[in-house]
Amino acid sequence: MRTPRLITSRTNPVFKALSLLANDPRAQRREGRALADGIHLVSACFAHGMLVQQLLVSESGQRHPEIAALLANVTGAVEGLVLSDALFRELSGVATPTGIAAVIEIPQPSMPTLFTADVVMLDAIQDAGNVGTILRTAAAAGVRDVVLGAGCAGAWTPRVLRAGQGAHFALRIFEQADLLAALDQCRGTSVATVARDGVSLYALDLRAPRVWLLGNEGAGLSSALVNAAQDRVTIPMAQETESLNVAAAAAVCLFEAVRQRQ
Repeated sequence: MRTPRLITSRTNPVFKALSLLANDPRAQRREGRALADGIHLVSACFAHGMLVQQLLVSESGQRHPEIAALLANVTGAVEGLVLSDALFRELSGVATPTGIAAVIEIPQPSMPTLFTADVVMLDAIQDAGNVGTILRTAAAAGVRDVVLGAGCAGAWTPRVLRAGQGAHFALRIFEQADLLAALDQCRGTSVATVARDGVSLYALDLRAPRVWLLGNEGAGLSSALVNAAQDRVTIPMAQETESLNVAAAAAVCLFEAVRQRQ
C-alpha cells in the first residue's frame, strides 16, 4: 500500500468525492465503485479478491490492533488515506465506526442467457436493511444469483453492504433489471410470494430449481409478476397476523427449500 495521505478538511476534493460515493447510489452506479465500511467487510473484500482502489483509516483506527494487522498484509498499489475521526464518522454513517473502510470496484456480471439454478428476484424492495438481509440469506442458502428490479435500494450502498455482511462477494448481483424479461431466462419454476390465497409453502415440492419473487414491503409484488409466476405461495401464519417482513419471508422460503433438499 502506498504511504497514506492525511485528510482533515471537509472541503478537500478527495473527501467530497468519497462523501458522494457514500451517499448517492447514482454516483456509485456511474463510477462503478462502492464504499465497504468496517473490519469484517474490508477483510472479506480482500479474502474474495475484490479490486480495492482505496483504503480509508481514521486517525484513531490506526491504533486498532486488528486494523493494524490488516493493513500490514496489504500488498500492491492500493491508495491509502487517513481521515480525521470526525470526517471518517461522517463518511461511515454509524455512531461508532471501527475506523477502516475500502473503496472497491463493483462487479458487473453479464446477465446470463439462461439461469439454471435457484434465483432470487426483488421487486421494488426499498429498505436497505431488507435488501442486505435477503442477500445474506440467499448466500447462506446456497443461492448464487440475485436480480433486483427498478425501485430497489441500491445493492452496493453502505447500508446494504453492512446488512449483507460479506454476502455480496459470494453472489452474482444484477441491478435495475427487467424482472419480467429475466423470468424468461430462468429454467427454474417461478414462485410468487403472496400474503394470502397462495398454496402453502409446505405443500410445494421445492427440490428442483426455483425462482423466488419477493415484493415491496407495503404493496407486495406487482400484479404483472404475480400473473407471470407459475406458482403462488403463502407462508401459513396465525390468523391475527397480517404478513411477515419480506426479509423474514425470504428466509423461511429459502430454508424450506434447503430442508427439502437435504
